[in-house]
Amino acid sequence: QERGIHEAWPVAGLPGTIHVDNGADFRSHAFERACRDNGIKIDWRPPGTPHFGGHIERLIGTQMGAVHLLPGSTSSNIEERREYDAKRHATLTLRELERYIALEIVGQYHHAIHGALRRPPIAVWRQQESELVLRLPNNRMQFWISFLPEAERTLRPTGIHLFNIRYWSPALAADIGRAKARLIVKYDPRDLSRVFVKRPSGSFVEARYADVTLAPITLWEAQAARRKLNAQGKREIDMHVLVRTALSQRELIEEAKHKTQGRQRLAKTNVDDDEVGSLRGVDSSKPVPSVEDLD
Repeated sequence: QERGIHEAWPVAGLPGTIHVDNGADFRSHAFERACRDNGIKIDWRPPGTPHFGGHIERLIGTQMGAVHLLPGSTSSNIEERREYDAKRHATLTLRELERYIALEIVGQYHHAIHGALRRPPIAVWRQQESELVLRLPNNRMQFWISFLPEAERTLRPTGIHLFNIRYWSPALAADIGRAKARLIVKYDPRDLSRVFVKRPSGSFVEARYADVTLAPITLWEAQAARRKLNAQGKREIDMHVLVRTALSQRELIEEAKHKTQGRQRLAKTNVDDDEVGSLRGVDSSKPVPSVEDLD
């Protein structure tokens, strides 16, 4: 719903076992703890055995085939990439790319004939879902929070400080001076306007920007803004300055993108019609000319 996708996604249920490689994300304490708490066994791929992941690598390859058609995509093949300027041609935002990939899965992959199944995957799921006992999270919000990356922070009288940003929630007031150990803070890298703090009681509480008038930014924007401010010799960074810097950089990127798109449109209008005539599709709204007309 958040991505404006209306195709069905009936696939659900917690897995009994999840097979993963040895990437840092899958070796993190947060991931291991979340799987353990939700009754999911982790089966790590033995080091140096890439064939263990052949099936998922093939699926990724299938999806990347569609992604490589997008403007700004860098080809996996160095020869094909050559002098292609990906930054100059890129047009999609990260959120738009997420929507594109989701549509590729629910609108294409689910309904195409699968090589091994000989049927559309969605049809096979529909046929067998009534025979399955789906184990679902008791609390979907808690489940989502458990898999977020985390950091440990001390609860100060002014709140929680993370990435040079101060967070506060009235629910934390009762824990000030009582929380002896550092608290686990969960955060979503895509939106730093809120974090989730694990209180000494074990429950999570949502804490937002201490200044709620500030705009949400991503972790990557915050890190880029901090690097810029550090380069300017600013050792103590105010969260207001950090967010303003991130937003200014975001505006610069948007302006550059619009300028690039404008140059591309101008270049297309300057191309001779004969050069692009073979690339134009047939306009079905107009009658096809006869041989006499062409003569």
